[in-house]
Amino acid sequence: MFILKNAWISIKRNKGRNILIGIIILIIACACTITLAIKNTAVDLIDSYKSAYDKEVTISFDRANMMKDFDSSQAEDRENAREKFDNIASYTISDVESFADSNYIENYYYTYSVGLNGKNIEKAEIESNNNMPNGFGHGKENNMSSTDFTLTGYSSLDAMSEFISGTYTMNEITDNAWDIAFDGNYVFINEELADYNDLSLNDKIKLEDEDGHTYEFEIIGIFKENDEEGSDTMSMFSNSANTLVTNASTVTNITTSNTEINATIYPTFIIDSYDNVEKLQNEFYEKGLDENFILQTNEELALSGVASIQNINSFATTFLVITLIIGGIVLFVINMINIRERKYEIGVLRTIGISKFKLTMQFVLELVIVAVTSLILGAGIGALSSKGVSNSLLENEINSSNARTEEIGKNFGGENMNGGMPTHGNREDVRGKGMPVVEAYDSIDAVVDIKVLLELLGIGLSLVLVSSIASMVSIERFSPLTILKERS
Repeated sequence: MFILKNAWISIKRNKGRNILIGIIILIIACACTITLAIKNTAVDLIDSYKSAYDKEVTISFDRANMMKDFDSSQAEDRENAREKFDNIASYTISDVESFADSNYIENYYYTYSVGLNGKNIEKAEIESNNNMPNGFGHGKENNMSSTDFTLTGYSSLDAMSEFISGTYTMNEITDNAWDIAFDGNYVFINEELADYNDLSLNDKIKLEDEDGHTYEFEIIGIFKENDEEGSDTMSMFSNSANTLVTNASTVTNITTSNTEINATIYPTFIIDSYDNVEKLQNEFYEKGLDENFILQTNEELALSGVASIQNINSFATTFLVITLIIGGIVLFVINMINIRERKYEIGVLRTIGISKFKLTMQFVLELVIVAVTSLILGAGIGALSSKGVSNSLLENEINSSNARTEEIGKNFGGENMNGGMPTHGNREDVRGKGMPVVEAYDSIDAVVDIKVLLELLGIGLSLVLVSSIASMVSIERFSPLTILKERS
């Protein structure tokens, strides 16, 4: 009680000095509150971005591994490599289902493609530089070179990566397209193919396999391909001009009725953690996957979207450290000056029997009282400012995220189109696929929460302890008799 009483008397007696210390701590508290709020908001957004991306794994052909034992300049090695390539075992729907039965996999989807010829529809003449053998690589527009058309079936909306990425955009769509798209012989066709054959919505087309089996489809949507600048395909038509989009069940029915038909599958697996990719790959090998295939993830893509926010997070951290260093030094210097000015007071108190420990605690308590008062005021001012500052700094990320989700919606035919937004399975809307929905914060509590206040309290007490080192050292070093003698 004696220490608290003396500390309070000293604070009132030295108002000017303590107001100066309070103002400094107030400024530090405001800066730290805003910085911590921005930092925590950025961390939350980074987590949001990461969680928005499914942890995807795809199967890729490892050409480098296959060719490592061959010298491409030697004719004999080239022949041996070709023979090895021809003997590589591909994988089937049954294999994919077996692969998906793993503790590391949470979900999976795939595209299933077959090559068919037209019966009442003509192929849009197109030249493609894609010469990949069936079953290898990532390209889905290989056009099944021996047939007129590629019928690509998607197992779910998640598998429709071309529409999600914006490579394909829906131009026209029927009212009930997304209600029936994944059940029955319905197709979306390229607008170039539709123009080439004078086709429109609800028209029927007929395709046939090489054995003469005929399959009829109804057109429920027309899409266009957004060619990237610098495409290496020399043709008046896009790569997907002869691609017909349907559901995987339809393709499965075709391959079941004709087991000799040429088909390829491109699965995507959703895993629980990127850390388990190597274990999953070994599991796939044990289940029969050829070792010339490897697993690849979308981790780099998932991280690329948070680069700008990570920069804001790094800036906030750097600013916080600089603020604390400068603030700590200033408080330390002021406290040293304070101790020198109060040297006689220390000598008197020590002479009447006040212990060094109690005296040190009094000086520390004075600073704690001033600091806590300033921290409370600083936290309030910082809280009022942090909402605008954080949302201003993150405005670009918020706007780009919202624009991206709207863009995905338009790719599927949403907004001002008859078909509206697709709904299928458990996913009500694919507009957020691969992008989090980031909203501006509406309340202070969303930015300055209990976590920020506790961090601010920890910072404030740390500064008090650092700046109190001067008083601790000085009180230990001062001799009361020497102090009084110098005073006299």
